[in-house]
Formats: sequence, C-alpha cells, structure tokens
Amino acid sequence: MGIKINKKHLHFLNIKFSMKFINLLMRGGKKNIAKKIFLNTLVLVQSENKHPIQVLVSAINNIEPVVEIRSIRMRRTTYQVPNPLKKTRRISLALKWIIQSAKKRKGSSMVFKLKNELFLASNKQGENVKKKLAIHR
Repeated sequence: MGIKINKKHLHFLNIKFSMKFINLLMRGGKKNIAKKIFLNTLVLVQSENKHPIQVLVSAINNIEPVVEIRSIRMRRTTYQVPNPLKKTRRISLALKWIIQSAKKRKGSSMVFKLKNELFLASNKQGENVKKKLAIHR
C-alpha cells in the first residue's frame, strides 16, 4: 500500500457508518490496520476521479435489503416469512455483505478488493446485488 494517509483524508471517518465499517473490517482487535485499509480504499476511489463518499453511499443503497426471511414454526410446519428491516439493520447487512464478498475475492490486497466491490455495488452489479434480489423474490 503505497498511499500515505494525510490529515486531509481523516474527514472520511466522519461519515455516519464509517466506524461500523471499520469495526466489521477489523480482525483480531487490530483497529489501526482496518482503519488504514478503509482510508486507503476511499483514497483509491478518489484517485479514479469519483467522490468516495458518494460511491460508498450508493453502494450501500443498492445492496441493502428491505426484508429479511425468518423461519416461523406453526403446528409442526415451518414457514418462511418476510420481515421488514429497520434502516440500521439494512445498513449493517449491506456493510457485512460488501466485506464478505471482498474477502472471498482472489487478488492482491484487501484495499483493491474492497474498491472493486464498492464500484460493482454502486453500478448495481456483482454478487451482492444478486443476493439482494434473491432475498426479495
């Protein structure tokens, strides 16, 4: 990761769900590494002449599910019932899906994998959009 994080890049941490994203990205309590990955991803998005916050928000809006399927058991049979989700649960599911699909990808570093996932999700493409559509059916 050859990108240096300046103080001017720290304003990305003021986004509403950036700390949630960093906490989900964190492994083994290494929050500084997760923060660097997140900031480097946003700097890479910015280097491609796109506004990183807009890309992140549009990716989350395109991925977040409206309903969640729950199994309910009544009279010895199990029914799958769609339940509406609150906004916070929608955002957390979308963030989890982005990070999971980036971890599944084969490639060089997490920064580039996250950048690719964000671009795919913001363009309504990729595995996460298919997952959302499968849930909504």
